[in-house]
Amino acid sequence: MGLAPPPKANVFGVDVSVTDYDHAAAVIIDAATAHRPLGVSALAVHGLMECVKDPELGRQVNSLAIVTPDGQPVRWALNLLHGTALRDRVSGPDLVERVCAEAVRRGVRVYLYGSTEQTASACARTLQRRHPGLQVVGVQPDRFREATAEEDEEDVTRINRSGAGIVLVGRGCPRQERWVAAHQGRVHAAMLAVGAAFDYFAGNIRRAPRWMQRAGLEWTYRLYQEPRRLGRRYLVTNVAFLARLGRELALRRLPRRRRRG
Repeated sequence: MGLAPPPKANVFGVDVSVTDYDHAAAVIIDAATAHRPLGVSALAVHGLMECVKDPELGRQVNSLAIVTPDGQPVRWALNLLHGTALRDRVSGPDLVERVCAEAVRRGVRVYLYGSTEQTASACARTLQRRHPGLQVVGVQPDRFREATAEEDEEDVTRINRSGAGIVLVGRGCPRQERWVAAHQGRVHAAMLAVGAAFDYFAGNIRRAPRWMQRAGLEWTYRLYQEPRRLGRRYLVTNVAFLARLGRELALRRLPRRRRRG
């Protein structure tokens, strides 16, 4: 059966894993070495609110074994709503680093699926440079459209024949979550939807300083770099997230006030 995935707690209808880097990486590597299908997503505020808007996407994300709290606000929501006392988030890029380091030690092969050919190839080179001995057995760029049934079958066959135990999926949220959910049981590997990690490792975008990441301000750093593309996403989505969290907290306190009265 392998290592059990971490427990989950519900945030706005989305089951988010109560986990840390060590636990998540251990479950991923355990599945990867056995070529056991495993669906993983690193979910930040944007992905969480997409699930709120789209119930079908929410069901797909809830089918994944691990949904890490990628952004600090998601971690804060877990702690405030469920008292989980998580001390850190589990971001996609940092989880990839942990998993790749262990993949070298365990001889696990890695496959990259998504993004442009240039970005995916640069991402692979960076990971191999940072983790000498990492076996990257395939780099497949995105078609930027949904595959036909025949193309999809070819993709699955190619990945499985590569011997990859880990598939890093960088198709952007929510397309990558949908792909991972749809391929559970077909791709014999741990599949990680890690979004912007491809761009970070390729050098297309810079990560925020650690103090901004810890303070939950990484989104402002990304907004500064890509204001046109991310402006509406962050400003509208973040406000909706905060409003929803405030409402959830108020509803949880309401029965206590009534009992006191």
